[in-house]
Amino acid sequence: MAAGAHHPFNWTQLVPSVGLEYYHVATLAIVTVATFGIGLMARASLGKGETAVLPADKFSLRGIMEMLTEMMSGLADMVIGEHGKHYVPFFTSVFFFIVFNNLVGMLPGMTPATENINTTFGFGILMFLFYNFQGVKENGPVAYLKHFMGPVLFLAPLMFVIEIVSHLVRPFSLGLRLANVMMGDHTVLSVFLDLVPIGVPIPFYVMGLFVCFVQAFVFTLLSMVYVAFAIAHDH
Repeated sequence: MAAGAHHPFNWTQLVPSVGLEYYHVATLAIVTVATFGIGLMARASLGKGETAVLPADKFSLRGIMEMLTEMMSGLADMVIGEHGKHYVPFFTSVFFFIVFNNLVGMLPGMTPATENINTTFGFGILMFLFYNFQGVKENGPVAYLKHFMGPVLFLAPLMFVIEIVSHLVRPFSLGLRLANVMMGDHTVLSVFLDLVPIGVPIPFYVMGLFVCFVQAFVFTLLSMVYVAFAIAHDH
């Protein structure tokens, strides 16, 4: 880029030693600390004894977390099946963390960490390691590897290679999908904010909110599908 080129203001540049190439790292660190704090507050809001199992009776942080957990529980039951509830805490955390990162990009002067491929590829690798670990844990290493070979013995070598390539591509596909969509959404919103900062960007904010939730949902849903396939038993 030419010397003297103008870069839009980003709040994370106020953090010492944070340059243009590290905006997403600073944002990710801020969001991580924020989500950890929100998690502690949500846990504290449960209380103890009978209070902890009674549903929230008003709009609150506890109510939002309960609604989110119920949504993930229903999705896990539908996608993974009878063992889905074991994964609800993990996938609820994944969904909340990604959607919170996405929503940060809606704030003027903030760049979401999820529009950077390094961040989203990291999420993809996490999912890759998680579902393969669950597959080996549930089936054992030998039975899990048999999943890669297909039902026809003479096609097993070919199927094994195809399956290995398919699995190795998954972290890239998860990361690219999330990063590209969030980058496009954030770019469109930034352009209209620069052109007409009042009134006109409102529809794009609404669309952006929709995209933030949908992309977090898609990422979580695909990850659940991978887990479902990994822990499936051959009959």
